[in-house]
Amino acid sequence: EVQLVESGGGWVQAGGSLRLSCTVSGFTFDDYNIGWFRQAPGKEREGVGWIRRSEGWVYYADSVKGRFTISSDNAKNTVYLQMNSLKPEDTAVYYCAADITVIAGFYASGYDYWGQGTQVTVSS
Repeated sequence: EVQLVESGGGWVQAGGSLRLSCTVSGFTFDDYNIGWFRQAPGKEREGVGWIRRSEGWVYYADSVKGRFTISSDNAKNTVYLQMNSLKPEDTAVYYCAADITVIAGFYASGYDYWGQGTQVTVSS
């Protein structure tokens, strides 16, 4: 069965860094996109960015451009979200998701599989 597992969340002071990992297993499609999303309590789910595995093309939300970097290690079936210069408003549960259509982009409803999330808390 398809499974996505996030790891690497935690507590950090503003200006610090964290690296999240998303490991995919049981996935047999030739190509897919991995998206990163986040959701704070009482707020809507927000797209952070996404990467096309086969090409390495990456897109980011305006709120994280210049601070976050998405990369992929295809041999390890793992996608990373490197978060630098973290701000309190980055506090949320972060999710990775797989899109087998490779066109979902920032639309969460277009993703087919989701991880369970990992908490990121940024304090001043």
